[in-house]
Amino acid sequence: MTATTDGSAESAGAGSESTPGAVPPGPAGRTAGLAAGPPAPPPVPPAPTRPGRAGPRAEYAPPGVPGRLGRLSRPGAGRTTARDSVRDAARDTTRDAARTTADLRRPPDGVRPGVYEAAARATRNLLERQDPEGWWKGDLETNVTMDAEDLLLRQFLGIRDEATTRAAALFIRGEQREDGTWATFHGGPPELSATIEAYVALRLAGDAPDAPHMSRASAWIRAHGGIAAARVFTRIWLALFGWWNWDHLPELPPELVFLPPWVPLNIYDFGCWARQTIVPLTVVSALRPVRPAPFALDELHADARTPYPARRLAPLTSWDGAFQRMDKALHVYRRFAPRRLRKAAMASAGRWIVERQENDGCWGGIQPPAVYSVIALHLLGYDLGHPVMRAGLESLERFAVWRADGARMIEACQSPVWDTCLAAIALADAGLRPDHPALVKAADWMLGEEIVRTGDWAVRRPGLAPGGWAFEFHNDTYPDIDDTAEVVLALRRIKHPDPARIEGAIARGVSWNLGMQSRNGAWGAFDADNTSPLPNKLPFCDFGEVIDPPSADVTAHVVEMLAFEGRASDARTRRGIAWLLAEQEPSGGWFGRWGTNYVYGTGSVVPALVAAGMAPGHPAIRRAVRWLESVQNDDGGWGEDQRSYKDPSWAGKGASTPSQTAWALMALLSAGEREGKAVERGVAHLVETQKEDGTWDEPYFTGTGFPWDFSINYHLYRQVFPLTALGRYLYGEPFVPAGAHPAPAGEA
Repeated sequence: MTATTDGSAESAGAGSESTPGAVPPGPAGRTAGLAAGPPAPPPVPPAPTRPGRAGPRAEYAPPGVPGRLGRLSRPGAGRTTARDSVRDAARDTTRDAARTTADLRRPPDGVRPGVYEAAARATRNLLERQDPEGWWKGDLETNVTMDAEDLLLRQFLGIRDEATTRAAALFIRGEQREDGTWATFHGGPPELSATIEAYVALRLAGDAPDAPHMSRASAWIRAHGGIAAARVFTRIWLALFGWWNWDHLPELPPELVFLPPWVPLNIYDFGCWARQTIVPLTVVSALRPVRPAPFALDELHADARTPYPARRLAPLTSWDGAFQRMDKALHVYRRFAPRRLRKAAMASAGRWIVERQENDGCWGGIQPPAVYSVIALHLLGYDLGHPVMRAGLESLERFAVWRADGARMIEACQSPVWDTCLAAIALADAGLRPDHPALVKAADWMLGEEIVRTGDWAVRRPGLAPGGWAFEFHNDTYPDIDDTAEVVLALRRIKHPDPARIEGAIARGVSWNLGMQSRNGAWGAFDADNTSPLPNKLPFCDFGEVIDPPSADVTAHVVEMLAFEGRASDARTRRGIAWLLAEQEPSGGWFGRWGTNYVYGTGSVVPALVAAGMAPGHPAIRRAVRWLESVQNDDGGWGEDQRSYKDPSWAGKGASTPSQTAWALMALLSAGEREGKAVERGVAHLVETQKEDGTWDEPYFTGTGFPWDFSINYHLYRQVFPLTALGRYLYGEPFVPAGAHPAPAGEA
């Protein structure tokens, strides 16, 4: 029992409805080890063991998949909680920082003045950011709902403390706009659910409802429909404290976990991020807990006399109408659900959650599923001192970034593998010698992050041997295709003292990525053929994209990797290329699923097509070049606002940013436009906007979690992509036949 900031104390007991009596077993006695799947042609080297690592993990087998043993933990991994992983202490790789210029190739004659110097400054800065263990990680900034929900979780569990609340409130207040609202990305429009959650968090912190900044927020909320108009997730958080009635939320039955993978709307029809969230929420939905509310929220209803306004059903013949009526049926089923079946379903969901807890205590390496998993397990009888709960809560602390002013920002996720492979590519393409200690150390760290056991992806690909990389420090259940492709591209650029180790990891990564190709010839991010249209139709799923269909950017990165590995003529690569060509927009660009938006998609696809052998004069390439030239800003840069996901008229439009300028340049350079006016102006923009320390400013969000619904500002993007673009301008395109190292322009 822990005192809260308002002087009350809350027990960590179960919810308002009865919970199963027995506490499920903890992680004691779990078996740890490594297990590789059967090899697939061509022969793939066996996965290495990782000596010197220890740490238990649950064993589980997804439906139809042989059991697999847990991965060994990494001592010290996942410790970053501050400023872009920059360390004040001296480190091995920064001892050479003063000699950066000596480690870079000299550029060809006639290069624009200042470009080489800008690349050298950026290289020096990036080297200084490397962690002693070899990785890079920039802050991953999203929106204040992460911070608000962190406080609400602590309030629910009875562990909210004054220091954490004060620091979180300081950050949330700092993000509020003049009109009293909060947005979900820099410069974006006000967002109702974010504003409601931020307001409630500040009420928890003691901000008075009649304070000017609070009254502005509540007035705006009421004017835009109040709590009743908020997304489902926001109303779930409010229901946990009685601020919203559970009867007015979509029903999410735990029996869902019993549906086999071939039945529509089984949990594997959802993208992995949604799956990890929905399974624990089935437990929460079944038990409907209500903690005592520390205050009322009548001021957030459009009309406090009628907080639950009637909602008209959509026509029965529409998908929305059909699922709305199915939800009404599920509410009826709830009253008559067989007790033994429901108890068994909740127990199964609890096992599913525990089996997917990572060695660092988190779930999937992302904050939202971790939060709901902690709540669900607590409702199932896990007390706060249980090893599973203790590890889960400790993992959530590692999502906190403490800023110099005392504010505390919560990251939704951490991106060390992604940042490290992109940083290695940037340094190599900028001319850093391939055997530089920083690159070798980065390769060693990436090699240690290889995932060599099966995960949920094996439900759709049960015979595929593992071998890939995840995005985060710990996320062995969900390696992703995009990271795997980029890690292979990074490793191929590095001259490692143990080349056989590199070749083995690359071979396994290539084999796994090829095996994850979807039926249409393209690649999604985490799963193959995760394309059912039904999950997005559910009343519950109003929080963003919940499926993982193939995308142009991921497919392009895989095609580029396969071309780099000498597989451009492989039939599977050609199918990917055909899919990309069919997906080109009439404007000439490509949609960007995981980066904003058409600039990112186009910046990913064009280099991949050229690497795979497509001539720069191909009509598809020329259309892309013309589109990029047409959306270049007057200052020479490129930018695209998140609003392009909702309004096509925003495509390619927005304030210039370093990362988006770099993506456009990477496409144009690969298309043979090095001497063109657009490239000259774009390179000049990067040089002129660089700061003295070799960095760039980028307040705008250029990363994407869910198109429009969840935007990301990757703080390292502003560094790695401009450096990559400047390096390719200086030394030419990196593509060479597999096994060779890129040579600078004029030396190939």
